[in-house]
Formats: sequence, structure tokens, C-alpha cells
Amino acid sequence: MPAAYGFTAYGGPEMQRFLELPEPAPGPGELLVEVYAAGVNPVDWKVRAGMHRAFLHLDLPAVLGREVAGVVVRLGDGVDAFAVGDQVFGASARGCGGYARFALLTASQTAPKPAEIAWTDAAVLPVAVGTAYDGIEQLAPKAGESLLILGIGGGVGVAAAQLARDAGASVFGTAAAAKREFVESLGATTIAYDSAAFGERLRTALPHGVDTILDLVGGDALRSVSSAIHSGCRILTVADPETAARFGARPLKRESSTRTLTELARRVADGRLDPQVRGVFRFEDAEAALREVESGHPRGKVALDLRGDR
Repeated sequence: MPAAYGFTAYGGPEMQRFLELPEPAPGPGELLVEVYAAGVNPVDWKVRAGMHRAFLHLDLPAVLGREVAGVVVRLGDGVDAFAVGDQVFGASARGCGGYARFALLTASQTAPKPAEIAWTDAAVLPVAVGTAYDGIEQLAPKAGESLLILGIGGGVGVAAAQLARDAGASVFGTAAAAKREFVESLGATTIAYDSAAFGERLRTALPHGVDTILDLVGGDALRSVSSAIHSGCRILTVADPETAARFGARPLKRESSTRTLTELARRVADGRLDPQVRGVFRFEDAEAALREVESGHPRGKVALDLRGDR
């Protein structure tokens, strides 16, 4: 049975395949886990396409995946916060490697998995949901303030909407009209970017402008909502530095810590946060899972469930 799913060269989906690889050995500060579930994210296909080659060095063939949940099998040197047999979730070590029977995690970006959380829910917390948590912490929207999330229909936006709502903010977001019902089930107001009346709907929803913006789209997204930006507006963005500077925005910075993951798990366990896992695929269907994400149209998160053959 294949040990992992990854890619043999940079390029399109045709470079993806199942791989027979030896079990990885944990280095200092790392954990080896038997993977029970893995998150599937847009960053995965972007890594395969070579978009991250400038700052992420991978030896090919490489295993896809940036986040997993599983059971600790072996500890690397210097790891004393976990023990063999612990149920954990966290970020893949060395940049990739989550779509696999066994994967390495970075101990400082790993947390215990509460028993009441599903494996697939835990597996999708480190990347998108963790990004949402970091973004909301950095923006710190106060009760009664308005927050506009650009790209609210994606995995990061869906989590950010819930976190901001729980902080008492009034949440608005840009999304395709087809996602309106889904987004508004989170307590947010949708402003359809694919409507000819987008500008009018933006002004109607936010007649006095917006207090905070979380830009998860980049490109021209900030320009498209510039009419809602006033001098006191606080903005976090994933846009390029030039665009960020033009609108007085700060870059969204990741913490990716055990502290963050532990807090997210606590919120999922007590019902305040739903990671919205809407697509669960078997390991042998990894290609279909990534295709679903690469299409740009999933509603909620996508995960691989590797427990079926156990």
C-alpha cells in the first residue's frame, strides 16, 4: 500500500502520484506520527506548481500536505512535551509531508488533540484556521466594530468570521453570490463580488465605512473596496508590499505556535468554533481531494481520512 501522495516534479496535477517512501526519521524538535487525518489546502497545489520554490526547498519527489492529526510514534531529540501514544495535531515539519501514512511534525507547532474533537476537524486547524486566529488577534476588532473580510468564503475567511463574531464584531465579507447562504450561516453579511452592483451593495452595507479589514485575497481586492476605507481603518493583508503600503495595510504574520493550536482546539471542543469540514476523502482519493481545493470552489474545509484501512 502506498506510503504517501506527492509530486515528482514541479508543474500541474499530472506531476502528482502515490509514492513508496521509507518511514521518515524525526530530527531534533520533531515528532513522528502515524497519520489519522490530513488537511488539504490551496497552499498544497501552489507548492506543487512551484510558486514557493524561492523560500521552500524540497527534495523531489516530495510529499504534499502541511497539517495532520495522528498518534505519536517516535520523538526527536529535545522533545519532552509529548510522549509516544499521545494524540496530537500540528504543522508538518520541513514544509511538507502530510499526505502520508507517517509524517513529521514540528513540536513547537503541535498540540494535544482533545478526545472530543474529530480527527478530521483537528487536522484542518494548523494552516487556514491558525491563519484566521493570527489575523483576528492582530486586528483585534472590538465589540461593536465592523470587520470586512475579503475572501470570506474560503477556509481562512470562514474561521475568521466565527472568531470575529465571538469577539462581538459585526462581520461583512466578499464572496461569490453562490456562497451567500453558507457565509450568512456564520452570522456574516455577504457582499457578492461577482455582482454588477458590487459597489452599490458595499456602500449599502457599510455606509459609513469599515473599522477593520482582513484581506485574504491580495491583488486588486483592496482597491475594489477602497470606498469603504477611511483614515482610522485598520487593515491586514496578504497583498504585495506595494499594494499594502498604498492602503496603509500591515502584512498578516503567522505565529503557528502550540499556544495558538491549543486555544483553537479548546474552542472547537466547547462548540464555539466549527472548522466547517465539508469534504472528507479517503487516502486513495487524494488526487480528487486536491482537485476539489484547486478548483477554487469548495465550501468549507477538505480533509483526508486515513483511518479507513486500520
